[in-house]
Amino acid sequence: MRVLALDTSNYTTSAAVYDGAEGFNAGKLLQVRPGELGLRQSDALFQHVRQLPDLLAQLWEKDLLSGIQAVGASSRPRAVEGSYMPCFLAGTSQARSIARTLGVPCYEFSHQQGHLAAAAWSAGRLDLLERPFLAWHLSGGTTELLKVEPEGVAVRAEILGGTSDISAGQLIDRTGVLLGLPFPAGRALDALYSQADARLERTVKLNNFTFSLSGMENIVKAMWEDGEKAANIARFTIDTVTSVVLRATQAAQRAYPGLPVLCSGGVASNTRLRAALEGECGAVFAQPQYSTDNAMGTAVLTWRALEAGEAGL
Repeated sequence: MRVLALDTSNYTTSAAVYDGAEGFNAGKLLQVRPGELGLRQSDALFQHVRQLPDLLAQLWEKDLLSGIQAVGASSRPRAVEGSYMPCFLAGTSQARSIARTLGVPCYEFSHQQGHLAAAAWSAGRLDLLERPFLAWHLSGGTTELLKVEPEGVAVRAEILGGTSDISAGQLIDRTGVLLGLPFPAGRALDALYSQADARLERTVKLNNFTFSLSGMENIVKAMWEDGEKAANIARFTIDTVTSVVLRATQAAQRAYPGLPVLCSGGVASNTRLRAALEGECGAVFAQPQYSTDNAMGTAVLTWRALEAGEAGL
């Protein structure tokens, strides 16, 4: 029983196939001009429409599109009323068209639900979707600490904390662009970290499970203007994010004892953050290729919906 799923987030076009055990994801980053910090939604939508046929062709060439019995798509950022982002229209419109052509059901989930499912699947922990757990959604636009519970074949998430202003991913990307690194800057900043020869520390105030990172961005700018070495600034940014996320996780574990912790989103692929949360909190992480935006989680949820006999769109 094989399903196809599409995800068209703000920075990645993805198409994935899943058969209940094995899966394959084809993805391509959207192009952002050097020195810029993102894309307008209209530009993102345009690029998704152009890139989806090539990704589907990749799946076709691997003979993965035969016998598709359902199609899924990420339709919005979060599974709450009012959550909306135009770039997801590219994936949902294609998914509905393909499903109608094939005469199979179409299912829609949120981008966040897909992230959590991809993390659980790639970590070999799909059992987490059947019980309450704590989760981090750490991406370019989101830094949320969640309490997650099963809801049908998917999950529902309550926001416990996270950032009150800019996300961890925004701090990392803005630091990277300031240092002349390509956007998104997470991987390049992580590589630069190892070249640091000084450890610059600032403590981010934690209010229950919530914190602010905008002040850290101002400190990064001041360091750059004062001529601080780029690698030291990279280390400062990553250490700052790692420290406050770790402390918030530990606080949540004290408040909700016994709940496992699952980490998803592109920032969760950072090696230092992963080592800290695995070592100190026993956190479960997605494989790096499934931490970043991908359609695999949506494919997993689509397969679960088909298996459960849910009516599609």
